[in-house]
Amino acid sequence: MKFAKAVVRRPVPILIITLILLVPSVIGMISTRINYDMLDYLPEDMETVKGQDALLKDFGKGAFSFVIVEDMPAKDVAALKEKIEKTDHVDTVLWYDSIADLSVPMELLPEKLYRQFNTDNATMMAVFFDTSTSSDITMDAIRQIRQITGKQCFVSGMSALVTDLKDLCEKEEPVYVGIAVLLASAAMLLLLDSWLIPFVFLASIGMMILINLGTNYFMGEISYITKALSAVLQLAVTMDYSIFLWHSYNEWRQRSGDKESAMASAIRETLVSIVGSSITTVAGFIALCFMSFTMGRDLGIVMAKGVLLGVLGCVTVLPSLILIFDKPLQKTKHRSLLPDMNGLAKGVVRIFPVFLLLFVLIVPPAYYGYSKTQDEVYYDLSKCLPDDMDYAIANRKLSEEFHVASTHMLLVDGDLPAKSVREMSEEMEQVDGIKYVLGLESIVGSRVPEEVLPESLTGMLKSGQWKLMLINSEYPVASDQVNDQINELNSILKKYDKSGMLIGEGPCMKDMIETTSHDFQVVNMISIIAIFLIIALVEKSVSLPFILIAVIETAIFINLGLPHYLGQSLPFIAPICISTIQLGATVDYAILMTTRYKSERIGGKEKKEAVRIALFTSIPSIIVSGMGLFAATFGVAVYSDIDMIGSMCMLMARGAIISMLAVILILPALLILADPLICATTIGMRKKNLTNQKQEDA
Repeated sequence: MKFAKAVVRRPVPILIITLILLVPSVIGMISTRINYDMLDYLPEDMETVKGQDALLKDFGKGAFSFVIVEDMPAKDVAALKEKIEKTDHVDTVLWYDSIADLSVPMELLPEKLYRQFNTDNATMMAVFFDTSTSSDITMDAIRQIRQITGKQCFVSGMSALVTDLKDLCEKEEPVYVGIAVLLASAAMLLLLDSWLIPFVFLASIGMMILINLGTNYFMGEISYITKALSAVLQLAVTMDYSIFLWHSYNEWRQRSGDKESAMASAIRETLVSIVGSSITTVAGFIALCFMSFTMGRDLGIVMAKGVLLGVLGCVTVLPSLILIFDKPLQKTKHRSLLPDMNGLAKGVVRIFPVFLLLFVLIVPPAYYGYSKTQDEVYYDLSKCLPDDMDYAIANRKLSEEFHVASTHMLLVDGDLPAKSVREMSEEMEQVDGIKYVLGLESIVGSRVPEEVLPESLTGMLKSGQWKLMLINSEYPVASDQVNDQINELNSILKKYDKSGMLIGEGPCMKDMIETTSHDFQVVNMISIIAIFLIIALVEKSVSLPFILIAVIETAIFINLGLPHYLGQSLPFIAPICISTIQLGATVDYAILMTTRYKSERIGGKEKKEAVRIALFTSIPSIIVSGMGLFAATFGVAVYSDIDMIGSMCMLMARGAIISMLAVILILPALLILADPLICATTIGMRKKNLTNQKQEDA
């Protein structure tokens, strides 16, 4: 094979080229923008998304926050408001002195307006920004406002959440990589046969991770979840390929004694193995690209790219490093700490009916828990942050002191008569959970003509095409109550203005719930079909894909069913991604064992003996692979204060162990049970099956 020989002949140039590529990769990684706003990934044709665009385009208003001020005299609050108004990219600040300073007598102001913006010891002002919710300049403005307002003030709103999330992510992400590297190294030191090879693996994989992160620059931006998980996932998933090459190299080196020819043979052998293995993993990640919630596409592209780069690095960079450091690698070899697995393999085969019974008993409760977990996920992004974050504190105060848990915004036709707007507002205020509807009409009442109001006030709430209204709700975002409330508000709105739009965090979250519920079914089905076809082609069998996917899907049911029984609620994105990632990343364990079983069966071994040999030879690789994935993700899950990341890493860590146990214990039992069917439906096995059957009958 020319490719393998070329790699063996030029290890130093390969490393030099790779190191040169790291320079633009690091620059690209630093220059890639990170998006911390999940609502940005909603489909662009949704009314809520169009409404947000219209708000920014026509009103010059994008982000929105409430600022709560405690224990401060009114004149000081007014001075504070002026400072906030001078902050870069703050468009307008609405407080009751926005009206009190006008020529309109105070007694004409609606009493409820004062009550809604003030309590005994606190007051609240609404702040509009001229930039979008999650833009970098909006986050800078939030930080400036917090500096101006001090400890007596609290800033709520989606932009405040995104700001806190970004700050926490940037603090934690370097630690994620450090923990993943440390624990993965520990696992490899214990499970492999060399004290030095884990660090060679990490050097090779680390270069490919940097190149992957650098090439994200061409995507424009990536989500914070993708940034946080991609390095950890790429390390965990592509570590297997390095282990395959190392084992193959050692086997060939013992035969030939010549490191160059041994490496050429190892590259040829490994390339065939890992291409088949990586295809299922890539298929799992590509399935995420079919989500209409486009964060899936973001994660899917980056991870599929990372796996392909991992394969490339395994057959170019890693062989070069091994050849260069061959002498110290050989000197630091030791016996693997894994015990002989022959006894375990014999035991599993001997009592295989027990594992068949276990499989039958586990599936119903596992699937029940799995189906319930889908209904118990949460969509409120504020739950991803620790309770002591500034945003979380502000949100609690907004809810406890002002009984406002969420804020919707209404865009209604600017030509809609004031009388109709007042009637619509009154009808909306009768909807359960609505605190009040705030617009020009509700601020000034019916006694003051809109024409006499100054531009400073009307400009806040009216543009050429639209009137803007705020609706404060007692119900938290993403709750069933607020979703029912939004349905009622939309029904009232369309009765008065068919072109009107209800927007804001609550309506966007409602759209996200509906979108991702559909996505889960689509992504799951696509990943299963794609991996089914790959296994069918690789194994040349009709029956084996059903068996292998059944084993891994059972592991997924157990993994995603446990949160229901443990009383845990997962972030909405976790089940969608984990079901696909776990299937794509761990079905390789089943393929490895099944391929060896086929080989032994075709070679003339009786079914139990073929399964025993396949199990005995595969267990070490499966354990090393599963523990590598577990080690790389478990530490991050324990450390992370961001529940979105912590939950996904915990599911990946637990899923690796469950899949590993399912393949070692349940798959052998199913292979023995279904052996006649497998032989009859697999190319190359039918004749051997007939011959063996006649010998067994004789």
